[in-house]
Amino acid sequence: MSTLKELCAGLPLNPLPVNRGRDPKVPHAPVRTPALSPQEEKLALRNALRYFPPSLHATLAAEFAQELRQYGHIYMYRFCPPISMRAYPIDQYPCRMRQAAAIMHMIMNNLDPAVAQFPQELVTYGGNGQVFSNWAQFWLVLHYLSEMSEEQTLVLYSGHPLGLFPSTPSSPRAVITNGMVIPNYSSRDEYEKMFALGNTMYGQMTAGSYCYIGPQGIVHGTTLTILNAGRRYLGSGDLRGKVFVTSGLGGMSGAQAKASVIAGCVGVIAEVDEAPLKKRHAQGWLMEVTSDLDRCISRIRSDLPLVRPEGQLNLISEKALLIWFHREAKRCKIPLSLGYHGNVVDLWERLVKEYEATGDLLADLGSDQTSLHNPFSGGYYPAQLALHQANRLMSADPIRFRSIVQDSLRRQVRAINKLAEAGMFFWDYGNAFLLEAQRAGAEVNKGGAGKTEFRYPSYVQHIMGDIFSLGFGPFRWVCTSGDPHDLAETDDIATTVLEDISTSVSESVRQQYNDNICWIRQAGKHDMVVGSQARILYSDQKGRVSIALAINRAIAEGRVSAPVVISRDHHDVSGTDSPFRETSNVYDGSAFCADMAVQNFVGDAFRGATWVALHNGGGVGWGEVINGGFGLVLDGSEEAGRRARMMLNWDVSNGVARRCWSGNKNAYDTIQRTMEEQSQLRVTMPFHVQDEQLLDGALQG
Repeated sequence: MSTLKELCAGLPLNPLPVNRGRDPKVPHAPVRTPALSPQEEKLALRNALRYFPPSLHATLAAEFAQELRQYGHIYMYRFCPPISMRAYPIDQYPCRMRQAAAIMHMIMNNLDPAVAQFPQELVTYGGNGQVFSNWAQFWLVLHYLSEMSEEQTLVLYSGHPLGLFPSTPSSPRAVITNGMVIPNYSSRDEYEKMFALGNTMYGQMTAGSYCYIGPQGIVHGTTLTILNAGRRYLGSGDLRGKVFVTSGLGGMSGAQAKASVIAGCVGVIAEVDEAPLKKRHAQGWLMEVTSDLDRCISRIRSDLPLVRPEGQLNLISEKALLIWFHREAKRCKIPLSLGYHGNVVDLWERLVKEYEATGDLLADLGSDQTSLHNPFSGGYYPAQLALHQANRLMSADPIRFRSIVQDSLRRQVRAINKLAEAGMFFWDYGNAFLLEAQRAGAEVNKGGAGKTEFRYPSYVQHIMGDIFSLGFGPFRWVCTSGDPHDLAETDDIATTVLEDISTSVSESVRQQYNDNICWIRQAGKHDMVVGSQARILYSDQKGRVSIALAINRAIAEGRVSAPVVISRDHHDVSGTDSPFRETSNVYDGSAFCADMAVQNFVGDAFRGATWVALHNGGGVGWGEVINGGFGLVLDGSEEAGRRARMMLNWDVSNGVARRCWSGNKNAYDTIQRTMEEQSQLRVTMPFHVQDEQLLDGALQG
């Protein structure tokens, strides 16, 4: 077992570590299919060997070649460190400065097997959201961080540590870019080749920026989405007795079960892979699991008592079950999370049959969280094939597999369309579901609509977009002490801050504050922490700055025992330009422009962020989005407070100003109020056309 000191000493080369290969006890990424030519295979091998002295090439070349041909990528399994990968307390890292140790803390958390989806392939979530491209990069990055001074910045190109470069104490300690490919070559097929060559990497959003905090990060956003979907589609935030049907229980999607219960509804989530089902059930996030569609429908109908299996995944007999409640879930409005071990297409089609046979519409709300940004490499499993058959076919015959996936998508959409016509409300969850369904020829088009609009809305368009335009988004923090008491203290701080602010805001803002105050009060009770001692909430600009400054004061006063990293999901008001998700409600034609995300990344860097990251891809897929993120270490110093105030104000105002210019009324009102509060902020405000007929007349004349 390695120690942290050994982990920071650089690549272990003398002697080489034993090649243990892949660990059969952890999930592994599907085999990739880069379709390299012989010359490209040779180039991939040459590129991988650059990390090692020539004396080791003869030993490593053969095994790297085998990895490339067997798995479609050179992960360098030999160098997967024999250490318990987790977020160790910050004081245990052998670093010269605490900012570097905080970055290590975050990296280790991203690769914790309890957090990461495919830890040995360095994938945190989303099927292909990489922390690094290979294990050599991991060792080198930790080594550089351990030696870094406050006059150096670590530069990373798609996982590759270019090195430590001279800078100033006010500079970021790390600058990360992932997938910055010239636009004409930013296609999915080109990506698979470039990743296999070791040249670029898909960092998702918070994987490649080291800011993932486990499924808690999306539980909160999913809870808010479901609550606001009820308000918009069903006319009420009281979702007791309502049924939400969706799919996916992996990294990001794993939050849906927990969020359904917190929102108060009956959540039915399909998942083809038994491993994440077991994981979510063991966590207590998934209350029931069944592989029987009849039982699944019965539970929705409330024909069976609510039961909790004791130590069993499959529900076999009534006698083996503990009667948990004596009333039915739907009828008595008891929250329930039910995992269906099977394909969501089969579930949707069965719901259609039930409706056609009985007239009962069993689903009130519907969505999908399969990883359709990566549809042909394990992100989506077609209904026609079992899991193991699909995994074989996607590498053996990728063209046929693609055809089967698209046929499955067409089937899924047909079923959803029938239920939606009967009154179910369906939305796209920003996972490229409608985009890929459209590419498959499914009936999702909307007559007379623009490129970003489909038959069903993106959840940003209908549910979360106006919240973003108020300046609200997923603000998060990590207590690097690893001490739950520190997290509890920061929860209390955040609650107090939001309660104080909420007394002097508009009604629309107050509702969002109240949702988040309720969330924080209950977060500890719901066992949200997986991995690092982290928390997330949605807050606007004033709330984020105030919480950060209050936490910084608590560190200075000793009420919080160690530095706290503040960050956010890139899925936010400013961080991401994504025409099919974050900016799908931008209707001035600029939804496909990425100025906001790039400016956000650059602006955060010179306003005080400890590290910044800019990615191609994330959420809806490679080539479909540019997103930027940051991490900022609060250490109790006045300098940390100054940086937090300067950077967080910019980090939100940038996006609100852009949304204001695009025509969003919430953003217009929000940035007006912000300018009144900040004398140095001056934003170019739009003059809106009052008479649309004037435009028609001018064009006709």
